[in-house]
Amino acid sequence: VQLQASGGGSVQPGGSLRLSCTTSGSLYSINVMGWERQAPGNQRELVAGFAIHGSNTYYADSVKDRAKIVREYATNTGHLELSNLGPEDTAVYFCYADLGGGTKVWGQGTLVTVSS
Repeated sequence: VQLQASGGGSVQPGGSLRLSCTTSGSLYSINVMGWERQAPGNQRELVAGFAIHGSNTYYADSVKDRAKIVREYATNTGHLELSNLGPEDTAVYFCYADLGGGTKVWGQGTLVTVSS
């Protein structure tokens, strides 16, 4: 499985964006898709994730009131929509796929910069 990440870029405070992550095969071939982010000087943190087989989702406290996961099974893509962005959301975002058995696959990082 390979992942293609897209989205991100520069956004003004209060703005929104959508991060997308597409698998090379069927979305059903993985167990969990998620996003982590790493801001300069900070540890990587889990931002959001969702179970492919089922409806479970996870949002970090830092984003849970302004994040939404969208599942697009027809295109093997998961989307993470973030709104009301602030400078604290500036980071490199990484999507990942949990294949089970302790195996994770990562997409390329995409930079999100929130500034005026």
